[in-house]
Amino acid sequence: MTLIGFLVLLLIAAICGAIGQSLAGYDLGGCLVSIVVGFIGAYIGLWLAGKLGLPKIFEISIEGKPFPVVWAVIGSAIFTLIVALLRRAFIGRDRYL
Repeated sequence: MTLIGFLVLLLIAAICGAIGQSLAGYDLGGCLVSIVVGFIGAYIGLWLAGKLGLPKIFEISIEGKPFPVVWAVIGSAIFTLIVALLRRAFIGRDRYL
C-alpha cells in the first residue's frame, strides 16, 4: 500500500469514527481518536454483520483493501456508546463540575 492510499484509508476511518461518535452523542477525543474509533468500529460492525448474516452494504476499496463504511459507522456508534457508559459508571457524572 502506498503512502497516499494509507492516508486516504486513515481519512475515511476518521470520518466514519466521527460520524459514529456524533450518532452516539458522545465525543471521545480528537482526530486521532476518531481514526482509532473508525477502525475499531469497522471490526465491530463486520463482526456484528457476520453474526447476524447481513451483507456488506457500502464498501470502499482502496488499493485492493476493502473498508466497510456503513458497518464502520454503526460499529463506531456502538463502541462509543459502550465507552461512554463505562466512563459514566467508573468515573461518575460529576467529574467536570
